[in-house]
Amino acid sequence: MSESHPVISSFRVRPVLAPLAIPHKTASGTLEAAPLVLIDITSNDDVTGSAYIFAYTPAALEPLAVLTRNIIDGLSGQSGVPAAANTLLDARFRLIGNQGLVAMAIAGIDMALWDAEAKRAGKPLSLLLGGSHDPVRVYDSLGQMPPDETAREVETSLERGFRAFKIKAGHPDVGVDVAVIRAIRKVAGPEVWVAADFNQAFGVDEAVRRMKTLDDEGLAWIEEPVHATDHDGHAAVRAAIRTPVQTGENWWGFPDMRKSLAAEASDLAMPDVMKIGGVTGWQAAARLAQEKSVPVASHLFLEISAHLLNATPTAMILEWFDVAGTLLSSTPAVKDGHTVPWSEPGIGIVWNENAISKLTG
Repeated sequence: MSESHPVISSFRVRPVLAPLAIPHKTASGTLEAAPLVLIDITSNDDVTGSAYIFAYTPAALEPLAVLTRNIIDGLSGQSGVPAAANTLLDARFRLIGNQGLVAMAIAGIDMALWDAEAKRAGKPLSLLLGGSHDPVRVYDSLGQMPPDETAREVETSLERGFRAFKIKAGHPDVGVDVAVIRAIRKVAGPEVWVAADFNQAFGVDEAVRRMKTLDDEGLAWIEEPVHATDHDGHAAVRAAIRTPVQTGENWWGFPDMRKSLAAEASDLAMPDVMKIGGVTGWQAAARLAQEKSVPVASHLFLEISAHLLNATPTAMILEWFDVAGTLLSSTPAVKDGHTVPWSEPGIGIVWNENAISKLTG
């Protein structure tokens, strides 16, 4: 192939338990480290694209890394252009299906190939995709904590530049959720942007009862009150309450997004770049969101999401939950509630090899 059609020549895949700079508290415990698979793909023009994917649980880390290695190995000698690689992988995995670990690995490969494409073009990814390079509004994604502890976290978050917040909600007593929301507003101001994530905690009837209690709290959204795959359930909750409903972080590719929006399950959209299909899948999601006039927020992967939102016509806000910052040479800064994407060519994934070597031996 010519230089305009790079060929994948080598790669590196590393599983790492990345320490979080700020531990994340949930109902089931405190997350101290993120299981990440680090991906580097080099083509015959000596351009390397980098990305990471999030395994969620340490039990899936090594299997995800092995699968990712195997898939990239099967691409050796093939085109490094994202569209060509996606076409090939779609054919190879059509029978097993593009979900779960397979989808995560393929999306990570897609992200790394797009990073390389942006580097070849000499542009940040957002500009390569035809978007802008503007500051992106962000919210700090907080854990599940009692009101007093939440208030202290918000004070620290304000000092770090955040002006919007999301909590992990779903305390056994909905009154505690109300108290947490009001504690945030006492610290950050009565008009501060606040959202609440319920992580699929309830059935429809219980979700409606709880969400009606929260309807007067002025939340920007309530997120996944019922099981992520229950589109009809989300639609029922949405029809019964005034607060906007948010779903999308668990859409496995564009077909899931299309089903959810067709069921009128959500007022908003929150695709996860790893689960929606990488940069390629996100572009399809952004087009559908524009067609349906649905505001789009991101989920995790803050470095690449800042670029993607800049190329999304209905972009709304970026979730700031930094799972990879301790492994990177630099991370985006937050100032007055906004962040700016990486300004050099690519996504902005530059590994801190000293930090990684201490974790991988």
